[in-house]
Amino acid sequence: MPVNRDKFVVYQIFTRLFGNQNTTNKIYGTIEENGSGKFNDITDVALDSIKNLGITHVWYTGIIEHATLTDYSSFGILQDHPLIVKGMAGSPYAVKDYYDVDPDLAVEIPNRMQEFEALISRTHQNGLKAIIDFIPNHVARQYHSEVKPAGIRDFGEDDDVYVSFKPDNNFYYIPNQDFIVPEGHKPPVNVVAPYYESPAKATGNDVFKAQPSQYDWYETIKLNYGVDYLNGRKTYFDPIPSTWVKMYDILRYWTEKGVDGFRCDMAEMVPVEFWGWVIPEIQKVNPDIIFIAEIYNPAEYHNYIKNGKFAYLYDKVGLYNSLRHLMEGNGSVEDITRIWQQESGDIAENMLRFLENHDEQRIASRYFAGDPWVAVPAMTLSATLHTGPLMIYFGQELGVNPVTSEGFQGEDGRTTIFDYWGVTEFQQYVNGGKYNLEKLNTDQQKLRAFYERLNKFVTQNEAVYAGGFYDLQYINIDGQSADYDKTRVYSYLRYTENQKLLFFYNFDLERTIHTNIRIPENAWTDSLKLGATSSYTMKQVFPMLILTPNIRTSEITSTGIPVTLPPNSVYVYEIVEK
Repeated sequence: MPVNRDKFVVYQIFTRLFGNQNTTNKIYGTIEENGSGKFNDITDVALDSIKNLGITHVWYTGIIEHATLTDYSSFGILQDHPLIVKGMAGSPYAVKDYYDVDPDLAVEIPNRMQEFEALISRTHQNGLKAIIDFIPNHVARQYHSEVKPAGIRDFGEDDDVYVSFKPDNNFYYIPNQDFIVPEGHKPPVNVVAPYYESPAKATGNDVFKAQPSQYDWYETIKLNYGVDYLNGRKTYFDPIPSTWVKMYDILRYWTEKGVDGFRCDMAEMVPVEFWGWVIPEIQKVNPDIIFIAEIYNPAEYHNYIKNGKFAYLYDKVGLYNSLRHLMEGNGSVEDITRIWQQESGDIAENMLRFLENHDEQRIASRYFAGDPWVAVPAMTLSATLHTGPLMIYFGQELGVNPVTSEGFQGEDGRTTIFDYWGVTEFQQYVNGGKYNLEKLNTDQQKLRAFYERLNKFVTQNEAVYAGGFYDLQYINIDGQSADYDKTRVYSYLRYTENQKLLFFYNFDLERTIHTNIRIPENAWTDSLKLGATSSYTMKQVFPMLILTPNIRTSEITSTGIPVTLPPNSVYVYEIVEK
């Protein structure tokens, strides 16, 4: 049976929220008021439930220590200034110490690293792999490592702060100007003293001025990889810049902790040359380590795979955006064909597909589909279109729907990443540490069962995890198959020598479509390698198991298979010789 290591299923856990059973949910609540999930909450029982969902990899989000308004100074951790922190808990992408873990996540704060290491060990013991974030583009404005290994120098410790750019500086500076806090930023706590930064450093989202706006990543500072942004992006990569070496040390540190991969935040804001150097170096430490790039520029996809050496890239701008339009009643399935033909068809195994993550609005929210079941066809297509991996966000399988403001983010259809909170729907599943279905309503149980079936379907059917792909649009559209709506109906084959699967979808949210699905004769005989005169049975294998009447090859290749597609539906059939 073919094996493809690319078809795995990632479950993203926002670690601070995952195991939190506190139901107070006070806007801008403190950790004492609203609580926080811990490493220790992710027990063997929790991990077993994740494994049973059909998951292979867990992405633990928000592990590395970041800026926060919670005071841990009694534990030797520098207190952060409220004028440069977003929310009460702070952004997990404003890293304050690359060599430490978030104290919010520890039961015994002095033993926080041991508790993290125990989580990694439990993850592996439960047959799962562990991914953590790597945030290479920026750090918190008050970055300072309290626990860095001997011989490691902090970012900026050796910088020449009197020039805007120097190849070996770790930061970019605005000489002779002090940093000015953005207008409009109102911390949820009292400010007793001004924030002082002189000279000002460039802000993380490439803002090279002393005062960023409140819409910028003002809580972070941009790291310098040897690119002079203010002088035509001239590069200085030889000798290897200081920031490159420091980041190698950090990646090696976490690799040696036993993590199996890194999801690299805003990877395209870091020069591809750095990735092409550092990834092979880290693979010398662990040849099986995987690197996933958050990237939003399709023009750079091939570059970051070929030259940057990434194994996987986010497929947001392509497939996510197209499917979201369809789920909202807009767009066209023609975009799906365009994506595989023009953007990512030849690198499909490298594309990580998803419909939710911590940056995106929840499917069930009023800002997206307003109903988690609308995702069934789109999620199935995301998971089965090609051989690359897929990802779901914790609570997606339960229809999590944020309806109130938690703090800094406001009420925007997202689950907060900035504040302490309890995710109500997920707390019902956690159920005091039982991680079971007892408190879930019937609809939630059915939704979770769908995701479990889907995850297992894609990892257990070789046509999906290792098979070829054949788009059937061109043979059915434009009147070739009656009432085949080329903007709403999509069909394709996935196949190996041993298994032939036919997928068809109706993305129209209101209309039942009656049409035929034709398979071209050359695809039938050359790609599927099926007999030209034999008789076959169509067996529905997803989302249900149903036998359908026998079909003859001549019907499939001429008039096609008659189908009735209810609104927002998906059907997967296996073609079996009678």
